[in-house]
Amino acid sequence: MADRRAQLVTRVRDTLADALGATRTRLSAAQADLTAGRERLSRIRRAAAAVPERVGAERDRRLAEIDARHAARLAELARRAAAAAEREAPGAASEQWPQWKATPAGRGEPAGALRIGAVRIPGAEPVPALVPLLDSGHVHLGGDDREGCDSVVSALLLRALGRAEPGAVRLIGYDPEHLGGGLAGFAPLGTAGLLTFVGPGGLARLLDDLVEQIRRINETVLAGEHGSLRELAAATGRRPEPWRVAVLLGGDELSRHERGQLDRVVRTGAACGVHLVVRGVPLPDDPTVTRVVAEAAGARVGGPPGLPVRLDPPPPATLVTETCREVASRVNAGPPPTPFTDLLPPPERMWQEDSATGLSAPIGEGPHGRPVHLTLGDYPPHALIGGPSGTGKTNLIFAWIGALAARYSPAELEFYLLDFKEGVSFARFAQGRRDPSWLPHMRLVGINVNTDREFGLALLRFLAEELRRRADAAKKHEVTKLAELRAVDPTGRWPRIVAVVDEFQMLLAGRDVVAREAADLLEDLARRGRSQGIHLVLASQDVRGIEALWGRPALVAQFTLRIALPKALRILAERNDAAQSLPRWHAVVNAESGLPEGNEVARIPSASDWETWSGLQHRLWRMRPQDAAPARLFDGDAIPRLADAPDFRALRPEAGTPRGPVALLGEIIDVQARSAALRLPRAPGRNLAVLGTRVDEACAVLDAAARSLARQHRPGTARFSIACLDPDADPVARALYDDLADDAAWYDEETVSELMAETADGLTAAGDPHYLLLFAVDAAAGSLAARVGRRTGLEQLRRILHDGPERRTHVLAWWRGVARMRADLGGPAARTDQIGAWVALDTHGGELGSSLYPGTGGPDWYPRPWRGLFFDRAVHRTGQVIIPYGPSR
Repeated sequence: MADRRAQLVTRVRDTLADALGATRTRLSAAQADLTAGRERLSRIRRAAAAVPERVGAERDRRLAEIDARHAARLAELARRAAAAAEREAPGAASEQWPQWKATPAGRGEPAGALRIGAVRIPGAEPVPALVPLLDSGHVHLGGDDREGCDSVVSALLLRALGRAEPGAVRLIGYDPEHLGGGLAGFAPLGTAGLLTFVGPGGLARLLDDLVEQIRRINETVLAGEHGSLRELAAATGRRPEPWRVAVLLGGDELSRHERGQLDRVVRTGAACGVHLVVRGVPLPDDPTVTRVVAEAAGARVGGPPGLPVRLDPPPPATLVTETCREVASRVNAGPPPTPFTDLLPPPERMWQEDSATGLSAPIGEGPHGRPVHLTLGDYPPHALIGGPSGTGKTNLIFAWIGALAARYSPAELEFYLLDFKEGVSFARFAQGRRDPSWLPHMRLVGINVNTDREFGLALLRFLAEELRRRADAAKKHEVTKLAELRAVDPTGRWPRIVAVVDEFQMLLAGRDVVAREAADLLEDLARRGRSQGIHLVLASQDVRGIEALWGRPALVAQFTLRIALPKALRILAERNDAAQSLPRWHAVVNAESGLPEGNEVARIPSASDWETWSGLQHRLWRMRPQDAAPARLFDGDAIPRLADAPDFRALRPEAGTPRGPVALLGEIIDVQARSAALRLPRAPGRNLAVLGTRVDEACAVLDAAARSLARQHRPGTARFSIACLDPDADPVARALYDDLADDAAWYDEETVSELMAETADGLTAAGDPHYLLLFAVDAAAGSLAARVGRRTGLEQLRRILHDGPERRTHVLAWWRGVARMRADLGGPAARTDQIGAWVALDTHGGELGSSLYPGTGGPDWYPRPWRGLFFDRAVHRTGQVIIPYGPSR
């Protein structure tokens, strides 16, 4: 393919050169024809002097026709030549100075020839006089018109700068007579390292350096795959090396060594982007050398006799200076990113790679234009990415995900993403309201989880379970690695898994149980995951101060692939400071645990904005398998809705089920979108206490529980008694009462005692399920203290809590504090066995104590907005963090 592209580029270049040469030949022939015509006209006129007067009119008519035909032919030739010149030298290459502005050539597009003047044709528009330079050859200036030569030099250099991206043209000046004064207007380029001067006596060193650059480019950049940088750029769309233009303005007689080096540059430089603009130094005759002779009588281009040319005036000094300042400013700001499309395979090659032995994709461009690849497999198995805020971690992750997703199908690769910093950048990979597309490889996206470390822990638990499942399958087939398992079980689905955790240090912060378990799971996954195709990619601004990693060198050692962004600290090895001098959009890629000898510098594309990503994602989305499902999106800032919960939609009327109905309380913070479920069989203690002062959250828990219970009973087969004892809870309780219709009864502070008495008296036999939904029950302590019959309302409540569940009567009550609940249950020393499950809201773990939670001291729970800790004595060993469902209306 590369050979065919190279041949095509050669044919196009030869065709343009032939067209331009043919145009010049036609112009010369037209001029010769015009001269011959004029001579014939003179002869005709002399002969006509002897012709009688009566033939004069005919003579004049024929002469006019001859002149008109010659003029039309010249005008047509001039028009064609001008059109060819415009194609060969577009934009800044030929635009005249009043309208001139930089117009860099596109990627892979040749820079073209450069204008130095115009060819005057009598009776026709002037035709631009072009000189090939960039990627084409060298220019030699001669003649006694020094100002004309200077104007040619400044025009060539400014037009070359205008046809290249900032930084793609570097100038070297050798001006021993005027010590650089001839290039003074280009001095601002020096601030960006794009213009250097060589002093008198330095010509030999300059030529030696140019020859060395040509040797290096041939050996390491072209490497026998391409004949020139121009062919490489046309074939790949990349130009890994700048153009180097050496301006030699006079000097002493060349030594034998200097003459030899100069000849080598002339012969071989153009293919490697090394060019000469010379005055006062003889150049050998070579097809790559264009000679311009500027004399007082006029200028000529090409070999003797040359094409007469009227030179353009020099470019305005202000235009030269301003252009050079703009170029230097853009270069000093840092190199721009490469296009994201550079990382992608051709459309016909998408999803064609096999991940059995590992994953490999380019992440950017190396110093010589060759792609730098990132590999995950048996070695290196995991990656660590580091860089301060704003240096491009997210952009690098996006670029890597895109390069992998374009090469490997969802059957070969799955992604799990977790972002602990605030933001929604990863949300684009999941299905959204405005954009229905999603990345087919994505299975989980977690955003805004900076306060929900439990979700990160849930992901690690999920990966640990997947690791166990794969290890069991490998043992069953008597193999050890994923590649072997896929070989012996070709019908199984064993994609490689890449789990990306951005700002992972948030997961390991602190000394609590979450951090300890997360560190243990990370170490186990890092140590054993490689063999089963589970790879971790951890990103952080800095690993310094992560207490959970202290004393765990075995964990850090597993992350042998290190990627350091500019100014990153402690990502590479201790004495490897290569990242400190990186420009923007670059990264040090090191697959040797950060040791200096493993450094590779990559230029990273811009991949984080949606416009860049959308084209690829929509293409892959259209390629998705028919049974593909959107990724699970967990947004820590979003409040889930009960109606959207899969567990709620799956509920059906099943009254009389031995296991009992289920009350859904909220969404569990885990990988699957599961609901926290409280099952209510006919067993002691199957009651629920909601503890805390946050009205909205407490009402949300009771509302979700009631609605999910009602969904499991046909109308008329269950009773719901709603007692609202806090005015702030009245809107939610009233809406619930209205929606439950004839199955619900309403009570307030004045009638709640009657509810307790009626319910307690009805416990002698098990009837239809009866659910008591008590909103802020502790607010009715005064009215419940009064006797109704032989017992007070509180005594009746305690009896219902104790005996009710076995008779299908369950209490779901909200107390505004643990102490208040204990008081209603009989005092600080009262037993709490009848409360089989509870949800703690703004209640600290220490307040719950050992009577409600196993062990001593209570659970490790720190309240936060719209989160609760759910514990069911019959099911849990530790509490589950849940998110209450949002209001139903």
